[in-house]
Amino acid sequence: MASGQDQPQLEAIKNAPQEEKADLDARARQGETVVPGGTRGKSLEAQRHLAEGNLHNHNSKQVRRHKGGEARKQQMGKEGYQEMGHKGGLSTTDKSGGERASEEGIPIDESTFRTRS
Repeated sequence: MASGQDQPQLEAIKNAPQEEKADLDARARQGETVVPGGTRGKSLEAQRHLAEGNLHNHNSKQVRRHKGGEARKQQMGKEGYQEMGHKGGLSTTDKSGGERASEEGIPIDESTFRTRS
């Protein structure tokens, strides 16, 4: 991740002569990391944007983001989330999980599907 020390290097790259930028871009397209914090960028511009994003994220104390179902689990509660999973696991291409559960007599307790405010 880029640090505050990398900001002058990013500025130097932005202000570099066109010839130097072209050389750095060619090296980046070969897979080399030419910008500190620009790992995985496929071009000079991509690496610069990655580094600037890393610099921004590093300097600001961001609120932790939730992964996919984690937020839903918090909203619904553990029991509701588990029941929703049971219902989802029963779904097929032609029937929803609820339809299949009722046909097969599988109890699904939807009272646990609650939303926290």
